This record gives sequence, structure tokens and C-alpha cells, in this order.
Amino acid sequence: MTELLNPFQIAQQQIHEAGKYIDLDPAIEAIIKEPKRVLIVTFPVKMDDGSTKVFTGIRSQHNDAVGPCKGGIRFHPDVTIDEVKALSMWMTFKCGVVGLPYGGGKGGVICDPREMSQVEMERVSRGFIEAISAIVGPDKDIPAPDVYTNAQVMAWMMDTFSRIKGSNQFGVITGKPLIVGGSLGRNEATAQGCIYTITKAAEKIGLDLKGATVAVQGYGNAGYIAARLLAELGCKIVAVSDSRGAVYSEDGVNPCHMLEHKQNTGSCVDFNTCSLITGEELLELPVDILVPAALENQITAKNAENIKAKIVAEAANGPTTPEADKILFKNGIMVIPDILANAGGVTVSYFEWVQNLMNYYWTKEEVNSKLKALMFDAFDKTYITSKQYNVDMRTAAYINSISRVAEAIKVRGHV
Repeated sequence: MTELLNPFQIAQQQIHEAGKYIDLDPAIEAIIKEPKRVLIVTFPVKMDDGSTKVFTGIRSQHNDAVGPCKGGIRFHPDVTIDEVKALSMWMTFKCGVVGLPYGGGKGGVICDPREMSQVEMERVSRGFIEAISAIVGPDKDIPAPDVYTNAQVMAWMMDTFSRIKGSNQFGVITGKPLIVGGSLGRNEATAQGCIYTITKAAEKIGLDLKGATVAVQGYGNAGYIAARLLAELGCKIVAVSDSRGAVYSEDGVNPCHMLEHKQNTGSCVDFNTCSLITGEELLELPVDILVPAALENQITAKNAENIKAKIVAEAANGPTTPEADKILFKNGIMVIPDILANAGGVTVSYFEWVQNLMNYYWTKEEVNSKLKALMFDAFDKTYITSKQYNVDMRTAAYINSISRVAEAIKVRGHV
């Protein structure tokens, strides 16, 4: 396969490669290589200048053999059908690797939130959830935040769905504000889960986290919190980046001070004594831990040989291509794949959904304790499978997750 693969083709290739190790039934492979349902909607929104703009939105529901679909909604100008389909597939396997009773879903609206007011964001949010309301619900498909969406967007969507149904439907959306059914620990969950897997990976390769150097690509919510939590464990954050550039400091940076700088200036660049580097240089730094927390296809066959990190923890979805995976594995680099490394977000989303259905809410300590147990267990099972089959961690995660989905498909009599 070449590096010209789009995310959907990459996801299909990953399924095929993992399926070889478990003699996956060709009929089941055919089922899980395609989403069960993809809905494309258009909806009008009145803009602040009085004009009306028609937006396009997509919701992909990959598989519901083990339970309702689950996955985020992103607002981004580059949203494509293939991207959303791939992300919904990865969500199925992400849920499977940590043992959640969910299949994968994903949604996106083609728009640029950076050019929209808060009022326009609300109208787009409400318009999209209304347009897809027939196929979502607490027992059908439960969306959550993703790129350029947040707790407030989820609150608007939940409220619109509740109005349509005529009663509060807190369980239709996760990642909500606490006052309307959100869960403690949800905002930090993706990064916190990633840190739990990094802790286990460091243990396996004999890396002392105290003094370990870290580069973080993408200084959004997950990237910043991961940097802060790693710093709290004694790591040194030597490089960070955002969409405008990357910076490096041999002495390390304070993650909280970096966040303040970004909030004040709009970017991580020009921070104190940091030197400006390229995004490509950040990925290739001789650090102990690299945390890709940006977008897809960042580590490819072109730069994989230059990756020097001991651990690559994929806080983002799909940052490493299949060709690059082979190179990193050959070079002995421990890659914690996205469907494991960033599964903390969907895990605590699951906790939020459970709390909504019970109308009983847990403390943050309870949430993090349950998250830690699930992430540790998922890492150990993936690591054992990787050794059993002599494969990289991504393939091992897919083997475990696909086996679970395949069993459900068989038991339900779909093949």
C-alpha cells in the first residue's frame, strides 16, 4: 500500500491485516469494513449578517453489534465523508479494546468555527443535531465533543434533542457541562487515559518518567492536559506545537505557563526563550516520549525512520500511517495506538452515559479510579497479544477488538 491512502482506506487495511491473525471470517470482514449507515444532511443557518448559509453535516454509524454507536462530532472546514467513516470505524475498535458495550459512530459539520460567532456556533449546533435526530438517541447513537466542539456545543445539542422528544434526554450526548448531566473527570479523560497507558508502556520498556523528555504535537485540550500531567509525574516538556508553529526548549517549559501564553497570543510560538522549529522537526526530536495530539497522517513512510522517541503515545486519531507503523515496529519504538492511548475520553463518556441512565453521579476520584483500572487492563491485554503474535501494539489492539465484534456478529446470527 502507498502513502496515498485516505483515512477510510487505512482503517480498512488495518482491519484486513489484523484479521489475518485470527482467521477472520471473510463475511465478517466485509461487514466491518463498511459503516452500517452514513447520513449526509444539509441544513440552513441564519448568520449574524442576516444572510442564510447552508451547511453540510455527516454522521457515520459503523457497527452496533455490541451496543449503540458512540463517537464525537467535529466542526472543521476539511471534514470529508471518508474521514468521518474512518473515524467511526476507529471508534468501534476503540470501544472494543477497552471493553465498552458500544459500537463506533462519528460526525462532522463542514464549517470553520474560527470564523463564526458564538451565536452562529449555537445555530449550527442545533441545526445539525435536529437534522440527524432520527438516528441518534441514548439507545441508538450517543455523540460527544471532538475537534472544535466542546461541552457548550454538547449542551445545545442535548437541549435541542430534548425539545424534539418533549422531555430531558441527558443520555443522548456525553461531554456535557456538569449542571446538565456531565461527568466529573470528563474534560481531562482523554489525556488522563493516555497518561495511564504511557505509565504502563514506560514500565514495560524500563523508562523512568522522572526526567523523561516529552514533545507534544498539538496543544489543544488533550495535548495541554497530557503535558501538564506528564510534568506532574516529573517529565520535562521540551517541545510543543499548534497549528501556527512549534517551539523547543532544551530546559523544558511549564505547561501551564505555555497555555497562558497561547490563550493570550493565540499560539504557542514566541514563548519566552523557546526557539522556533518546524512541525516536522518536533516529530523527529530525540525525546523519550512523543505525543501526537493533532490530526491524522503525521508520521508517514517519509519521516518514520527519523522518529527517535522511545514511546509514541497517540492522543490524536490516526496520526501514524500503516507504512510508518511497520518502520517504527522494526526500529523497536513502542507505539501506543490511538484506539488504546486516547480511549480515556470514550471510557469516561461511557461512565457519563451510565450515570445519566441511573441519575446517580460519581465523584472525580471514583471516575479516575474506574478509568485507571480499565486503561491498565486494556493495555495489559493488548501487550500480551502483541507478544503472543509478535506484532505491534496497534495490530494487537485490533486483534482483540475485532475478535470481540466478530463474536457479537456471530452470536446475533448476522453471518
